[in-house]
This record gives sequence, C-alpha cells and structure tokens, in this order.
Amino acid sequence: MAHSTRRVLALTVAAFGSLSLVACGGGFEEPTTGQSSSATGATSGSAGGVPSGQTLRMLIASSGDAETNAVKEAAAAWGAATGNTVEVTVASDMAQELAQSFAGGSPADVMYMDAGAFATYAKQGSLEPYGDDFPGNDAFFEALRQSFTYDGKQYCVPKDFSALALQINTDLWTAAGLGDADIPTTWDQLTEVSKKLTTDKVAGLGIGVGIDRLGAFVVQNGGWWLNQDGSAGAAADPKVVDALTYVQDNVKAGNFQMSNDLGAGWGGEAFGKQLAAMVIEGNWIKGALKNDFPEVKYLTAELPAGPAGKGTLMFTQCWGLAADGQNKEAAKNLIQALTTAEQQLKFADAFGVMPSRTDAAQDHAAKFPRMRPSWPAESTDTARSICPGSVMSSPS
Repeated sequence: MAHSTRRVLALTVAAFGSLSLVACGGGFEEPTTGQSSSATGATSGSAGGVPSGQTLRMLIASSGDAETNAVKEAAAAWGAATGNTVEVTVASDMAQELAQSFAGGSPADVMYMDAGAFATYAKQGSLEPYGDDFPGNDAFFEALRQSFTYDGKQYCVPKDFSALALQINTDLWTAAGLGDADIPTTWDQLTEVSKKLTTDKVAGLGIGVGIDRLGAFVVQNGGWWLNQDGSAGAAADPKVVDALTYVQDNVKAGNFQMSNDLGAGWGGEAFGKQLAAMVIEGNWIKGALKNDFPEVKYLTAELPAGPAGKGTLMFTQCWGLAADGQNKEAAKNLIQALTTAEQQLKFADAFGVMPSRTDAAQDHAAKFPRMRPSWPAESTDTARSICPGSVMSSPS
C-alpha cells in the first residue's frame, strides 16, 4: 500500500472509527450546560380530554439559547392551555443522560431521540411505540418515519430534520473579488474559490472533524462508510479513500482547515468568528449565528457535486416517549402540539430546523427561501441519512 494511501486511511479511521457513537441530531459539537425550567399553567380543568394537573419532564439536547427558548415557549403554551406543567431540561451529554435515566428507571416523559439511538432503546423496551397510531402520522415524510421504525413498528414521530449545505460569508466573498457566478458547483471549483478566500487569518473552507461532515464528500464520490448490508466498515473502499484524499490534499495545501485546528469547537463557531470564509454546516447554523454572531452576513448554497454527483447528509430526531412514563396520554398530546405544521414553522424560524411534515414544506420554502439549498437533494441526487433513512425529495 502506498504511503499516501496509509495516511488517508488513518484519516478514515479517525473520522469513521466510532460509528456507534455518532449522533443523528443537528450535529452540534458544543454541548450546552445542563439547565431546567418549569412551564406552568393552570392546575385544574383540561383541554380536549387531556389530563390536567400533571407534571411532565422533557429532556432535550439543544444547539443553543435559540432552540432552548423556543422549546420552552412551546411547552409553556401547551401547559397553559391544558393545565399541566412541563419541566424542560437541557442535557449537557444527551447520550449519557439518556442511558443513565433509562437504566435507573427514571427517564423523562418526553425526550429528543436520535435516529441512531432509538433502536437500542426500542429493543430494550424503554420506548413507547406510539408512532403508528399517532394522529396525522401520514403527514410526516415517509423517509423520516422509516428512520424511526424498528421491528415493523414506528416508535415515534420525527420532530424535524436538517441537512448539510455550504455556508458562505458574503463580506469575505466580496472582498476576495468573488461574485454569484463563482459559487462552486464542483469539487474543482470549491478548491479554486477556497484558495482565493484563504488568508493568513482565514481558512477558505472550515470543516468539522468526523463522519457527520467529511461523510458528505464520501457520498458525493459515490461511497459510504459502511458496506452494502451495513455489517462492516468500508474504509478501504476506493470511493471513500479518494474522497478523503481530496479533503486531505486541500488541508495540506492550507485552503481547507479542520475547525479544531482553527481553535473552534465546531464549524459554526469558526464561521461566526470569521476564522473560515466557508463552512459545511446545516440549517441549524441559523440559530447559532442569529444569537451569537448576528453581525455575520452569509448565504447558503448547495454542496458542490463530486465525481458521482450531488450529495448531502441528512440528520433527524424524533420525540421519544418513555414506555414507563406515568403521564403518557398527556405526553402524547404535548407531542401533538409540538409537531403541528404551525409549531414546526415557528421552530424553523427560531433555530433553523426544517419541518418533518409534508404539509409544512411549501410554506417553509416560501418563508425561508435562503434555506432552500439545505433541503436534501432532489430525488435524482443523493441525500444519505447519517443514520437509518433514505433518499428524500425536497419540497416542490
């Protein structure tokens, strides 16, 4: 094996070596300090037959204050309408806290559940399989519903989804003498413009370390990090090696840089601090920039196509319901309130996620046209879910 190939495979192992630990939410590398709040309404009466006077616990993994505040506000509104209380807790380590709560027999009533983790909890009987009987379940994208189906049962409804796109700092773009016609649509063009954007203080393209960013290049090269039946890794596949060779060559040249080498916890931070003129991040970056770096002007473009064509990675979570919960009927009603088309559009406005409902897709596209490139590729292209799922069409 050539020495250069060994170096690429080393990068492959670093990126793809811990598949079981990969989360499938928004890809947020920066954990949020644990916190909780209580959203309390009246303590008597009920709405639409929903039990009242109950206290529900909710556990979420948040991208930041924008998401946390939006979820708390929605939970508070439901609590006020139904005479219940919702205690929202933000996990500092979602995987660990979920595992500990289930093992200890004290899980939250409602929780964020990653597509890559739900099957484990479904298999052990920790999750209530409520999806198939959920009111209006057919309104959710089928590809997302399948991401939360185990052993023939849909365990939960998808709360939203996200997909990678190219985020471009428009001030740095203009300063480098670039215009709309220069937005890259191929790997060669991405290399070219990243070199023009690179200075001694700014990387042309910042990339987060791990499969949930580097994997996009693998997909665009027609590869995947698992073999066809998902039973083993595919690090030695030439399609994987060649994709990572492309990234590595640009990193060695200096026009691509990993976010941690830029002194940032994730790509959004590198972009917000203007340490990178472009980053590969999803629509969740909207909330982070709005709250932490409101002065940064940017546009969102499709990821450039690779040798095999266009491709991106899709991320999704569902609203998990604890099987041992004491307030399951109220919890199901809370989930209904959190997944209406209207509420999903409010979440999209607050922190950038895209609605999981087909009946909200066109309104989202009309209201947030700048986020259109973050929708997964059209059905003729490739939108691979980082966890279970499949190609998904964008809204028409």
